Amino acid sequence: MGDWSYLSALLDKVQSHSTVVGKIWMSVLFLFRIFVLGAAADKVWGDEVSEFYCDSQEPGCKHACYNWMFPISYIHYWVLQITFVSTPTLVYLGHAVHIIHKERRMMEQLKNCPNVSALKKPKYTDERGKVKIKGILFCTYMTQLIVKILLEVGFSVGQFYILGPVFMVTYFHCTMSPPCARFSGAQCYISRPTEKTIFIIFMLVVSGISVVLNIIEIIYLLCNRRTGKRKQLPLSSLQEHPTNSSYTPGEQISRETMTYLHA
Repeated sequence: MGDWSYLSALLDKVQSHSTVVGKIWMSVLFLFRIFVLGAAADKVWGDEVSEFYCDSQEPGCKHACYNWMFPISYIHYWVLQITFVSTPTLVYLGHAVHIIHKERRMMEQLKNCPNVSALKKPKYTDERGKVKIKGILFCTYMTQLIVKILLEVGFSVGQFYILGPVFMVTYFHCTMSPPCARFSGAQCYISRPTEKTIFIIFMLVVSGISVVLNIIEIIYLLCNRRTGKRKQLPLSSLQEHPTNSSYTPGEQISRETMTYLHA
């Protein structure tokens, strides 16, 4: 299956710059896709060519029927899916790391420069270097979530279109002519159809869970942003009317009384 350690290390780094739902999505990707695909799928799909038999002795008939039934290997298709679905997250990671590096230099300038007011202060990271998902970073995060949803749906639909139904058949009648016999064709048999069906359903379910988690994360981010704006409203109103706080309690009461009498 190859070495997934480099991709796993990159995706693990994303967790420190993601939301709670994003961390759950990462766990789903690791446990239910990369780990299961690397640990068990090879044993089920490793013999898909060697254990594929047809009752025709015509040269090339077996391979022609196999290519007709499986235009692309399920394993290779799922590896492509994992790679493409992970790419938007890695793009966001690159953007977040760039912002962190930029604002760390800004923090160093703030410490070394006595004229603090003349410099632009960091707004995407706090004192501990933790990223705040807002502004342009919020747009990048939302974009990668939407792209992941589109990729998941696209790969799931593509699996039905390219590889056919969910349930793996035990045998099928191949009429590829040539190289198979023109009129009789060939009867071909697939090994471990039940185990392969379970894996197909499993990967589709995990893909559906990934879509649901991404939608939940979008709703979570939008709700958090709306709540943050509501909290900022009282502060902005106080900044717009700072003179109210300059009155003493007696002056404030008399002011309210006069307003009530004039009304």
